[in-house]
Amino acid sequence: QFVESGGGLVQTGGSLRLSCAISELNLDDYAISWFRQAPGKEREGVSCIIPKENDTRYADFVEGRFTTAVDRAKSTVYLQMNDLEPEDTAVYYCAARFGVSSSVRRNDYQYWGQGTQVTVSS
Repeated sequence: QFVESGGGLVQTGGSLRLSCAISELNLDDYAISWFRQAPGKEREGVSCIIPKENDTRYADFVEGRFTTAVDRAKSTVYLQMNDLEPEDTAVYYCAARFGVSSSVRRNDYQYWGQGTQVTVSS
């Protein structure tokens, strides 16, 4: 149901855009979030978009650098990441939660993508 793409290797200060193509879900019924997990660390919420309300939320550590958006025609959610830092290195996952409220708790999400690796070199 989810196909993620866009990860890769980038230098500090660079940019990447992650894509999450979603099928078999009505985006208006879900909140779509990006999470990330670095080696040895817990999975943490990065951003959330509620397509029905066009409402977005961000973790403090990406505020002002990352932007999430939805293209309804393509049923795809994006995460534009600018000014990347080595600390942003992680596997990034998109996830869907039924309902129109955001959550940073991974257990609240019913559907997950396979993850895409983002590596930022110093």
